[in-house]
Amino acid sequence: MNLFNLSGEVAVVIGGTGVLGGALAEGLAAAGASVAVIGRNAERGEARAEAIRKAGGKALFVAADAIDRAQLHAAHEQIRSALGAPTVLVNAAGGNDPKATVTDALRFEDLSLDAWRGNFDLNLVGGVLIPCQEFGPALCAAGKGSIINIASVSAHLPLSRVVSYSAAKAAVLNLTQFLAREWAPKGVRVNSITPGFFPAEQNRKLLFNDDGTPTARTRAIWGHTPMGRFGQSEELLGAAVFLASQRASSFVTGTDIRVDGGFLSQTI
Repeated sequence: MNLFNLSGEVAVVIGGTGVLGGALAEGLAAAGASVAVIGRNAERGEARAEAIRKAGGKALFVAADAIDRAQLHAAHEQIRSALGAPTVLVNAAGGNDPKATVTDALRFEDLSLDAWRGNFDLNLVGGVLIPCQEFGPALCAAGKGSIINIASVSAHLPLSRVVSYSAAKAAVLNLTQFLAREWAPKGVRVNSITPGFFPAEQNRKLLFNDDGTPTARTRAIWGHTPMGRFGQSEELLGAAVFLASQRASSFVTGTDIRVDGGFLSQTI
């Protein structure tokens, strides 16, 4: 018995147009799942779906904004028609608005409330709440399914500067555990993955100077990470396939898997 064969599963990856979300989409497809990539950027979404198809997988891109329930509902219907009823939901949309980031020039007390709310909308409301409201009831009605939310090391302990992002991701962990308890009797498992530091578009300016050299923040991150490096997007795939597989993780719900190179295991 192959514990990690996802043949017959239909995985929806919201935020699949991003670096990490896209890697997760390709990884689930490589394990055998049919994959629906949902995001706002049609060019990147179509390219990701095409890459999956060229590799021999089955994939569809659907343009939708995760914070818009009507758009997600339309996407849900399109996916059901094209691929079948979803059985796996990956909530990988997220990011940080620099206007809600504390800097030497921007104090905590002067942070933009709109930017703060925007981070919660992106990472919690559109990142987890609305997608779970749209796809969760159908999974419960079917009596099985796996929901995987993407958290952050900053959800466990707040990182300097990115205060609203950290707070929003902490709420993601809390909501994950609530839904795990709520939907376990209905056969739906809800878990999260905590990535460590993975270079992506939204954090590249914080991590590297214009000339490509590491910033002081990067050197601090490497110094705090026992493995001494950033993660690579493909290093998230094992955890995702494990949580998506009913055979491999049938008794796993309400948990968080850290893929962080040991970052959260170290204090000083």
